[in-house]
Amino acid sequence: MRRSAAFRALIVNVVILGANLPAFSRPLDTTPLRSQATAAPSNIVIGFVGGFVGHDNPHHRPVQLAQQIQRSVPKDTYVRVFENRRRKRAYDDVVRLLDTNHDGVLSAEEKARARIILFGHSWGAAAVVLLARDLRREGVPVLLTVQVDSVAKVWQNDSVIPDNVAQAVNYYQSQGIVHGRSHITAADPAKTQILGNYRMDYKKDPVDCPQASWADRFFTPGHMQSECDPNLWSQIENMVRQRLASFETSASTSAAASAEVQPQR
Repeated sequence: MRRSAAFRALIVNVVILGANLPAFSRPLDTTPLRSQATAAPSNIVIGFVGGFVGHDNPHHRPVQLAQQIQRSVPKDTYVRVFENRRRKRAYDDVVRLLDTNHDGVLSAEEKARARIILFGHSWGAAAVVLLARDLRREGVPVLLTVQVDSVAKVWQNDSVIPDNVAQAVNYYQSQGIVHGRSHITAADPAKTQILGNYRMDYKKDPVDCPQASWADRFFTPGHMQSECDPNLWSQIENMVRQRLASFETSASTSAAASAEVQPQR
């Protein structure tokens, strides 16, 4: 049984590899999505693209989402997209950003300031869960994880959300040879709220993907549509913005309360 499951996972990964081979056209913008802030960012938003898509390819929804978020968030918000194979690089960036005194060790205070949102598609969605686990080992909390048609590579597990994550949500479609993880659970339900496992039906409500390759259209049509679905990614954008806005509101309220109790001079 285990060999059969492993073999199926291997076949799925091979299909994804073939359907996501890099296009010959170059991205329109090769500038990494980075915050220019030098101090600790108020928020860290990290996305992962699926397949072998480049982190700066503007034709893919995770990249577009990061660009849209970056346009209207505070300047000290760090927003960046990584290839799913660059999880270690993303982890190093998070630790570097939180390590404000640059001593190479994250203090309890530095960890407590972390406000991290992770999202991704396909292999990138699985990378979200693995990065959250990496951060758990360091004791770093994660505010929200978003998985879209999550596909784990061989021997990976993208179904159990670690207990350093406050909230997690999973979107998937179940048609075709490549389809996403249908159900995620919390390692500790007392610490992690699963917002939902939401199924998309693209046979019933198809989505036009004009930028998709012939391989995507032939081999992975449902998986392809989950990546380019404008309504889905708009919903994710609103979710991310709500989390960022709630922090800004609470921070402003705390600042106002502190100002009220300052002694008069």
